[in-house]
Amino acid sequence: MRPWRGTWLSVIGAGLAIALVAVALVQGRQATLLNETVKTGDDYVVLTVYQAETEYLRLRNEWQRAADGVRPIDREALQLRYDIWVSRMGLLRNERTSGALFAQPVFRDTLTRVDGFLAQADRMLGEKPTQPLSRDGLAQLLPELESLGVPIHGVSLHAAHHVGDQLARRNLAVRQHNQVGIGLTVFLSALTLAFALLALRQMRQLEQRHDALEELAASLRQARRDAETASDAKSVFLANMSHEIRTPFHGLMGMLSLLRETGLNPKQIDYLRTATESADHLLAILNDILDMSQLESGRMTLTPAPVDLRSMLRDVEALMRPQANAKHLALHLDTDPAVPEAVMADPTRVKQVVFNLLSNAIKFSDRGAVVLDLRQREGPNGVPELEFVVSDTGIGMDEATLASLFHRFMQGDSSRSRRHGGTGLGLEISRNLARLMGGDITARSKPGEGSTFSFRMPLHPVAEPAPPARAAGGERVAPHRPLRVLVAEDHPVNRQYMAALLESMGHEAHFTANGQEAVDAVQHRRGAPPFDVVLMDLHMPVLDGVGATRAIRALPDRSAATVPIVALTADAFSETRDRCLVAGMNDFLTKPVSPQKLSASLRRLFGPQAAEPAPEPARHTPPVPGGAPALLDDAAIASALQAMPRERLAAMIHAFLDQGPQTAQRLRAAVRDAQPLELRVNAHAARGAALNLGLAALASTAEALHEGASHLPAHEIARHVQRFEDLLPATRQAATAAGLAPPAAAAAP
Repeated sequence: MRPWRGTWLSVIGAGLAIALVAVALVQGRQATLLNETVKTGDDYVVLTVYQAETEYLRLRNEWQRAADGVRPIDREALQLRYDIWVSRMGLLRNERTSGALFAQPVFRDTLTRVDGFLAQADRMLGEKPTQPLSRDGLAQLLPELESLGVPIHGVSLHAAHHVGDQLARRNLAVRQHNQVGIGLTVFLSALTLAFALLALRQMRQLEQRHDALEELAASLRQARRDAETASDAKSVFLANMSHEIRTPFHGLMGMLSLLRETGLNPKQIDYLRTATESADHLLAILNDILDMSQLESGRMTLTPAPVDLRSMLRDVEALMRPQANAKHLALHLDTDPAVPEAVMADPTRVKQVVFNLLSNAIKFSDRGAVVLDLRQREGPNGVPELEFVVSDTGIGMDEATLASLFHRFMQGDSSRSRRHGGTGLGLEISRNLARLMGGDITARSKPGEGSTFSFRMPLHPVAEPAPPARAAGGERVAPHRPLRVLVAEDHPVNRQYMAALLESMGHEAHFTANGQEAVDAVQHRRGAPPFDVVLMDLHMPVLDGVGATRAIRALPDRSAATVPIVALTADAFSETRDRCLVAGMNDFLTKPVSPQKLSASLRRLFGPQAAEPAPEPARHTPPVPGGAPALLDDAAIASALQAMPRERLAAMIHAFLDQGPQTAQRLRAAVRDAQPLELRVNAHAARGAALNLGLAALASTAEALHEGASHLPAHEIARHVQRFEDLLPATRQAATAAGLAPPAAAAAP
């Protein structure tokens, strides 16, 4: 039975194959014949000749109206009809039309007569007429134009007959081919039916197999959904746990920061430094875990902004140089002159990748140098790219280590990694971030010869800003866009000063009185546009500026977590600056905050369009009768007057002086209760406000209190507090003498 069924299937299969070949041959020949018939067909000739005849009749009618003398000649209408007819006659001269009809005498004779007419008519209606259009000229050519009607109509009839004969021959060929095709189709259908009967049994078996496969596929889909749900739950859990851990953790770091401000002996300072370094290391691990979970879940997004590359590299160098110096390594950063000044990129993520590469280079090098070269190159598709090349003279890696370098939890040198710490996620996160930015990271190395890492990303230059417009009278119109600025500042006078400064620059200012309020304002700004920048005072109650910055950088909303933050402080020490940058701040401004300093900082963050450059204040101000240079800082006052009217500055100065007795009372209470931290906080706040307002003597006294709170004897501190209080009336008199009288006095006659 089986051999017979196999033979029968072979016969049917062979018959089907023969039939298919025959059908293919016939259909191929039929297609060739039909193609030749269509190619040589002249169906369109009838339409072309008919359109030429129609346009001839329209031209003749218009010609007759122009030549009859009843109405003025409508040259435009006549020219239009003439041009259209000439173009239609030109279509009859193409290759296909002339191939079908040009062999006929009537066609050749008609075109010859038309050419003769056109040669005469072109003198008046051609592209370059040689004689004016006149009624007599039209009347003279009218008989010849009318005589063309009969031959043109004859061409139309001849073309119609010619195409009709072609259609008849074509239809006959199609009928013959269709008859052959029908016969082959019947034969093929019979063979197909026989084969279908035999295939039906196979289909039943396939259905049974299909049902089994569907059941298996459903099980696999459910398993995949369960795995994806578990992965999402893991990512959400990691993100939530990282955030929940960071909340009390940042409180701990804030307390460590405040503890640093108290009077400590060298041993306690060493303990505190170790605790802070451990806390920073733990925070870095949490950041790596959160970044990895966000990259896995696809929730991480980029926030492009104008980035000053050279300024960014200076910040990177400031943070990396202490680590390099600690290991006696040379650190060199170089930028190719061809690299543009500013590009569009996510500054936080670019810094994160560069920091990681430099940190690894320093970690795994014990001698020599670490070099960062920034250059511009052409990508594989001809697209310009930025390339950060980090080279070191460290221990290097073999081929096996390079192959596993970017794998999760894999570390190049496990013994050294254990010594220095780390999660093994840094390079994988860096490569994923580079790829998220449209670039990549590659590495090459040899044992004992150091390593080279190349971080590439697309180059998107920032367009040059348009030159500022000029208003009437030569006044410059600021082209910058207004920014939404959050100012975290606990001192009310400083808040008034920053409000006036930002208002003069055209920016929108919002204020909070402590670091925790600043974190809440950034985190819960739902339904309103996010802040463009945060100006963060360092010394505030509840949560200081460094702790608030760390808390903002740890927010789960990445658009809020990456807001630019600028430190505001009266401390100009490099240690304070480094602490701010390590915490995640983008820039650092010392008080007094002048329009020039703030404008320059905003331009560094947002490019030239963010802030109009403020004019430099005068170096010297003319002496004022009765003024006391030791009491007032003329340069600071001149700078403040650029941002606000004299009356407003005077009101702020006298408001500060009115609060002076309460400030002195708080300082005395801190001395009496032996609270050096409270003394430092109040003195620092008074110093910052006095610096902004140009009250030099008060600022100097407040600085002495701030610096000596932890080590000066109580009687010396009390003497400084007394001096602060004694300076209040003298400073008021100096301000009034300098033209900064209180509002009521200024208004008096």
